[in-house]
Amino acid sequence: MDDEVVGTAPEETPAPEADIAEISSDEKTMAILAHVLGIVSMFVGPLIIWLIKKDESKFVDHHGKEALNFQILITGLYILGTILTTIIIGVCIYPIAAIAAIVFGIMAAVAANKGEWYKYPVSIRFIK
Repeated sequence: MDDEVVGTAPEETPAPEADIAEISSDEKTMAILAHVLGIVSMFVGPLIIWLIKKDESKFVDHHGKEALNFQILITGLYILGTILTTIIIGVCIYPIAAIAAIVFGIMAAVAANKGEWYKYPVSIRFIK
């Protein structure tokens, strides 16, 4: 048998699965809102949720930061798309960014509803 340590979580994922039972429905709701509001309001909704609830819950703090970082990236892609529409490439960036925002936002909201510590697969950590 190997002598490797099993079950250790990376530092950025703060809770093992045993902590799922400790996450209240209010915390899950706020985490879901952070992701869903990101779809409709870009970074504004997640920013408000994160600023209000970051000190009250590690779970909401984690999901708020994840949603905020991802939505800042998506907003940057929209700005880049606007600039690049002069050379036609920007027209392709808009639908790709919109689809990514919807799909990953829904996946994150579902994970938050299950009490999981979700990380967006494509994101830049602007806020740590």
